[in-house]
Amino acid sequence: MCGRFALTSSSADLRNFLSGVDLDDFPARYNIAPTQPILVVTAGEGRERGSNLADRRAVLVRWGFTPAWVKDPKEFPLLINARAETAIGKASFRAAMRHRRVLIPASGFYEWHRPPKESGGKPQAYWIRPRNGGIVAFAGLMETWSSADGSEVDTGAILTTSANAGISAIHDRMPVVIKPEDFSRWLDCRTQEPREVADLTQPVQDDFFEAVPVSDKVNKVANMGPDLQEPVVIERPLKSPEKQRQDNGQLSFF
Repeated sequence: MCGRFALTSSSADLRNFLSGVDLDDFPARYNIAPTQPILVVTAGEGRERGSNLADRRAVLVRWGFTPAWVKDPKEFPLLINARAETAIGKASFRAAMRHRRVLIPASGFYEWHRPPKESGGKPQAYWIRPRNGGIVAFAGLMETWSSADGSEVDTGAILTTSANAGISAIHDRMPVVIKPEDFSRWLDCRTQEPREVADLTQPVQDDFFEAVPVSDKVNKVANMGPDLQEPVVIERPLKSPEKQRQDNGQLSFF
């Protein structure tokens, strides 16, 4: 699952990462939450002949996917994530998987480890970022919902997949990461069927991310400063399931 993320890189770095996508300057965002606007990148409509830049464009959409066939969004659940393994077969996401795949740039995401109730432990928040720094692109889906009066709202969701070994001690799901060399394939909805890009939705390599324990201030949408990402000391650091088996001979998060 991905319920919060951040985008704190400069506009210049984003343009470079996204191969020259045109976008305005914007402030760093440390706590992006569902229903808020998020930046997504789509395939463009063609550049002028001779351009050496990728054919892509950046738009803002509401984080919370609404299928075009929904009559009243207020009566429809908020879809912030879509499971990559099943999205192609789900009525809500089928059309977007075929026609409106997008990239969602981020500096990282937040996830919570929630211990079993019987343990008495409290949820612990983690700031999960690329180990080598920089920007990451999540796989996403986009849909434009039209109301009866003709007004339109662009909406989006983040695709998730099973967690890799580096994240599985925290949560069993994580965002799908699209590498720069695969941007064009993922965005190409004209010639690439969903089944032809399914290989891109596998979990990223185990050491791609690092998880930093942070305070529970990220739980409140009103908290939006860089202090959200400051590390905190926790009494019992998580171990990977594999490491825990070696230590205790059994599977446990503690």
